[in-house]
Parts: sequence; structure tokens; C-alpha cells
Amino acid sequence: MKNNKNYKNSEELGKSPPKYLIVIGYLLAVVATLIWAGNFIVARAFNQDILPVGLAFWRWTIAVITLTPFAIKTTVADWKMVQKHLPYLAVSGFLGVTAFNTLIYIAGHTTQATNLSLIAACSPIFIVLMSRIFYREIISLTRFAGIAITVSGVILLLAGGSLEKLLHISFAIGDIYMLLAAIIFAGYTMLVKHKPSTMHITTFSLCTFSLGLLFLVPLYALECWIYHPVVFNPAIVRALLYVGVLSSVVAYLAWNQAIALIGPSRTALIYYMIPVFSGLGARLILNEPIALVHLFSTLLILAGIIITNRQ
Repeated sequence: MKNNKNYKNSEELGKSPPKYLIVIGYLLAVVATLIWAGNFIVARAFNQDILPVGLAFWRWTIAVITLTPFAIKTTVADWKMVQKHLPYLAVSGFLGVTAFNTLIYIAGHTTQATNLSLIAACSPIFIVLMSRIFYREIISLTRFAGIAITVSGVILLLAGGSLEKLLHISFAIGDIYMLLAAIIFAGYTMLVKHKPSTMHITTFSLCTFSLGLLFLVPLYALECWIYHPVVFNPAIVRALLYVGVLSSVVAYLAWNQAIALIGPSRTALIYYMIPVFSGLGARLILNEPIALVHLFSTLLILAGIIITNRQ
């Protein structure tokens, strides 16, 4: 408790938090992106087996059920605060839970995976720009250079080292959905920074998950009426457990706590590791080969992150 109090006081005085908390913040951001990389693989693998709103609905249903036993005590203790900040929690839940993830799943049905990854890489840029606009965070020449190097690594990775492949990427309506999702995720990350300092992170997560799920109910009902509800089988259940427990509860808690410790713009840069982790996952799970361009792209991304996040 003493360390937490000192950390809070140092924030109020405009000082940097202790180094061990900064390290923990980066580690939590890495954990979140590693899990989310697996989420993209799951979404691609079950593209034809489950409709997008159904996937989002059952994902967050499982997340709420999983988180409730661990968060109910803090939520009851924070209830007056929840009532006071209900509009803020509702907007956060709609953006971070209802809109962002559902748009990704919809986009996955109408565009190529390469396009999804390329556009998703824009999200950290939006976060850095929003941090500049709303928090007046300075974008120094060093930080700008680091971002440029990181983006170059992502583009090189997605293009497979081929300029011709990059120039001949075709865009569909799903790309617009994904671009909107990237902007929404940046806005959600900004909102997390405004979380009341005395509200527990588990309270914030349970409230936003529950409200986001509530907004999904009519959308899922409409999807079931027009098409069909989710047809469960062992493979789909395992996929839903992954996205519901790991990609939702564990990853979001880690991401939100990382934002609280190191800020939105630094946390955002770790998001660029998703294509790297996705490539490794595809190699291990789908037995896809790793070429020299993948290793070089990874080095560029890591170098850019290190340069951008230098103190």
C-alpha cells in the first residue's frame, strides 16, 4: 500500500512512476497483444462457421460470466461511483466491447486478412495523435522516427518484402469497417485514461463488459432472426472460451492496467507486435513458414518500439 500511495503522489506531482511499475506496464501490454494475436487467428479459422455478431455476443457473455466472481466485490464497493459515472462507462463499453470487436468480425467476412492487419496497424498512430490532441503529449523527432520505423516494419511484414504485392492490394467495404474499428479502439484507449483513479480496474472492466454485452443483445437477436443463431460444436466452444476468457478478460485487464501505468501512447506502440505474434502463431499452429523477411520485419518493429519509448 505504501508503494501505491507513493506512486499516486508522484503522479500528482508530475513525476515518473517507479521503474518497476513501468516494466510491469510494458509486460502487461505485451501479454495483451500476444493474446489478441491469437484472437485474430481464431477469428480467421472460424470465419465460415460463426456469424460476426454471434461471435461477439457469446465472447462477451463468457467474459462477463468469467469475470463476475472476481469483480463482484469491488463492483459493490464502487457502486456509488458506478452510478455517478454510468454515461462514461456506457460509452466505453459501447466503443471497446460492442463496436470495436464486432466491426473486426464483420470486416473479416468481407476483406482479406492482409488488409485487416495493415489497417489495424493504424490504430496506434491514431492513439498517438489523440494523445497529442487531448493530453498535449509531445511527439518528438525521436518518437516520430521510431513510429516511422515501426510502421515500415509492419508494412514490410504484410507485404512479404514485395513492393508489387503491396501496390496490388485491393480494398473492399470490410476495409472501411476495419478502419472505423481502428479509430474506435484509439478512442477507447483514450477513455480508459479517464477512468476514475479510485475505481478498481475489475469494476471498470465488469461494467464496460456488461454494458457492451447489453448493447449486443438486440443486434444478436436481429442476426438470429435474419440468418441463424450460433450452432455449437466442440471446436466452436473451444474457440469461444479462448476469445471469451483470454482475449476478453485477461487481455483487456492487462491492456487497461498497462495504460494506467505507462500511458496510452506508449501502450499503443506495443500493439504493433500483433503481426509478429500472429506470424509466430501461424507458424506454430498452422505450420506456415517463417521467411527472412519476417525476421527482418520483427527487428524493425522492435527497434521502432524501443526508439519511440526511450525516456
